[in-house]
Amino acid sequence: MQRRGAAQANSEQWVQCAKCKKILFRPDFERAMRVCSHCGHHHRLRARERILLTVDPNSFEETDADLRPADPLSFPEYADKLRKGAAASGETEAIITGVAALSGYEIVIGAMDFGFMGGSMGSVVGEKVARCFERGAERRLPVILFCASGGARMQEGLISLMQMAKTTAAVSRLHRAGMPYLAVFTDPTMAGVLASFASLADVILAEPSALVGFAGQRVAAQASPGKPPANFQTAEFQHEHGMIDLIVPRRQIRPTLAYLLEMLLPVEARTR
Repeated sequence: MQRRGAAQANSEQWVQCAKCKKILFRPDFERAMRVCSHCGHHHRLRARERILLTVDPNSFEETDADLRPADPLSFPEYADKLRKGAAASGETEAIITGVAALSGYEIVIGAMDFGFMGGSMGSVVGEKVARCFERGAERRLPVILFCASGGARMQEGLISLMQMAKTTAAVSRLHRAGMPYLAVFTDPTMAGVLASFASLADVILAEPSALVGFAGQRVAAQASPGKPPANFQTAEFQHEHGMIDLIVPRRQIRPTLAYLLEMLLPVEARTR
């Protein structure tokens, strides 16, 4: 038993890159922010990890943590999927929101977690996103959102689709208040999230090779009259066509966001 336990502990020290299949030493992999040292592939991060890697130390205060998803349609097995999503992600929904500081600037921040039902947007996700923009407008704070979603949550039907309109309207309130909104597209940013609040940011950044598109790759390819290019529905393709402003490696996201805040906000907006 001791030998088996030692072997298991030793195996947990290594991880295989999802792209190049090289074996990586886990502590080095984690220090590199889960980016492969061989091919540069950006593995997915949990929402809470993204926030802690981005904001100033000990500055994050979570908001709306008490909101919980309901089952308005009594959709078969939905409650079980919610439980599995919570167990897989360690969160109660597919997004975490809060207020924090970044390079001394007070911000409203949110990060989606693909581990919770594919980061799908239901009524609670839409409500928390809308409250981010409303909080930014009321307190005159910039909003930063990390997007990671497969789209609308089918188990909530039309209520889920309504979140596209609600979050879009909330973005307009922030814009009328004159506050900037920065979005970071991570793998994947798809469907209803892309077609609503994600695409309305003043500046859109993306991690390298993130999947970005509306329909799934197979469906989009079938609907296309010709053969799509090899990099179709990647962040690089969207950058080439003007939808994304900048492709930013993970280690550079925090300093890039700090630079944008410095450019877009007055010096007196700094908290220190």
